[in-house]
Amino acid sequence: MSYSVGQVAGFARVTVRLLHHYDEIGLLVPGERTPAGHRRYGDADLDRLQWILFYRELGFPLEEITVLLDDPEANPQEHLRRQHALLTERIERLRAMATSVERAMEARKMGINLTPEERFEVFGDFEPEQYADEAERRWGDTEAYRESQRRSATYRKEDWQRIKTEGDELNNRLVALMDAGAAPESAEAMAAAEEHRLQISRHFYECGHEMHTHLAEMYVADERFTRNIDAVRPGLARYLRAAILANAARHTGRANPQE
Repeated sequence: MSYSVGQVAGFARVTVRLLHHYDEIGLLVPGERTPAGHRRYGDADLDRLQWILFYRELGFPLEEITVLLDDPEANPQEHLRRQHALLTERIERLRAMATSVERAMEARKMGINLTPEERFEVFGDFEPEQYADEAERRWGDTEAYRESQRRSATYRKEDWQRIKTEGDELNNRLVALMDAGAAPESAEAMAAAEEHRLQISRHFYECGHEMHTHLAEMYVADERFTRNIDAVRPGLARYLRAAILANAARHTGRANPQE
């Protein structure tokens, strides 16, 4: 059985012109020709073409491929062993590249496109990315999450500094209320909780009262959030949760779940 140049081009998904070129340089000379001089390729030619295309995919120059395939000591089994070794090496290299890309994706998940120096200046030792997986798992398919990603990706160092300053000022208000003995259900504490909700809406996504209560529960249920919030003042996470729940009940007319 032999095949025309057009058939082989179709099998291998290459151009007829490429096969003509391989013939001209002696890399793939068809085993037969018709009386009219047309190229005919046999099974051995197709095997050789497979090896050629494999080595080309791995970036080998044509001259080196010719040497490899014309090596009198090489046989099909040797080519298979070499191909397996090269593929294994390439797979490992691609895996390493994929890992690097994944790390880059993680670094950009929260849209914090800052240099290391800027990140430390703005956030200190707090790492927003440590919450990225949790946020994506819980809300990745929501419009709020997508909106947060869109907005965050546009922020520069000055924007993050402004956002952080607003958050710090609000934390100071809450701490002052705690120190003064104000109950989380007090008007002042609920006002601070409402400002907390509005800051989220201004900077990241539209945060309704129901979503705000879900966040409040996470602040005390997830030790990572609790630890970060309580670093400002021990007990702040639970105080903020209570204030948020009271504020939501006030605005929605529902009973406060704490009561």
